[in-house]
Amino acid sequence: MKTEVTELLGIEYPIIQGGMAWVAEYHLAAGVSNAGGLGLIGAASAPAEWVREQIREAKKLTDKPFGVNIMLMSPYADEVAKVVAEEGVKVVTTGAGNPEKYMKMWKEAGVKVIPVVASVALAKRMERCGADALVAEGTEAGGHIGENTTMVLVPQIVDAVNIPVIAAGGIADGRGIAAAFMLGARAVQMGTHFVATKESMVHENYKNAILKAKDIDSRVTGRTIGHPVRALRNQMTKQYLDMEKAGASFEELEHLTLGGLRRAVVDGDVVNGSVMAGQSAAMVKEILSCEELIQKLVKETDALIGGLNIYG
Repeated sequence: MKTEVTELLGIEYPIIQGGMAWVAEYHLAAGVSNAGGLGLIGAASAPAEWVREQIREAKKLTDKPFGVNIMLMSPYADEVAKVVAEEGVKVVTTGAGNPEKYMKMWKEAGVKVIPVVASVALAKRMERCGADALVAEGTEAGGHIGENTTMVLVPQIVDAVNIPVIAAGGIADGRGIAAAFMLGARAVQMGTHFVATKESMVHENYKNAILKAKDIDSRVTGRTIGHPVRALRNQMTKQYLDMEKAGASFEELEHLTLGGLRRAVVDGDVVNGSVMAGQSAAMVKEILSCEELIQKLVKETDALIGGLNIYG
């Protein structure tokens, strides 16, 4: 499964773990990297020193490449960007903003930059400012989302840019990976399935919520305020959607979800917390190690397209 992305990142398989806030910490990132994929530490809104510590702990567990996902609207984004360069991180993925002002510093430090995009316009802009590859993330994904589905977004972005495209959103097995390659992607990024792995440090209640999820169990909140987020339905999503329908203000809605993801991930409150997960949650049936999951994905994908020579 050698592709432009495995060559670019120095990894064995074209499988990248999503940089999920509160979920993607060093145990998971190292587990994925050791299994031949690319693990990511999710910086989210954390202070720079927390990110530095996470990077150093990951290095104790793996000598393979791993990356950091930076949410560019974080108040600590400038400091985290510097930490990534100082600590010799190989790869950065970015979301919620434009990484252009950090490009020179990252390039000089040998960091590969892969923005997450949900539109063709943003993909072209990121290519112009020096991105090495792009993650085209469809609306099926968990957490903050765009509107286009993976099926229509990936081929349009592949056609619009000359750098490798990584497909994300709704991918949970070899069939999804094979489909992504058929659409022109050169790797995939998966989040939800990696939440339910042995190396994932999230609360057991969170993992069990994913295992129990059915096809109709994901909800999108925040469309009325322009910040759509996908999570598994629970008391919090019900209340949020009821408040949206009643015309609640941005401030009221924000107050409802404040600290919600932490409550679910750390405290295990899957009733009133935000159980962010993609539509693929219903396809996650068991808790595997990162190694077992990646080997399963590779085997399934190879059985479908291994002889077609389309990895190139």
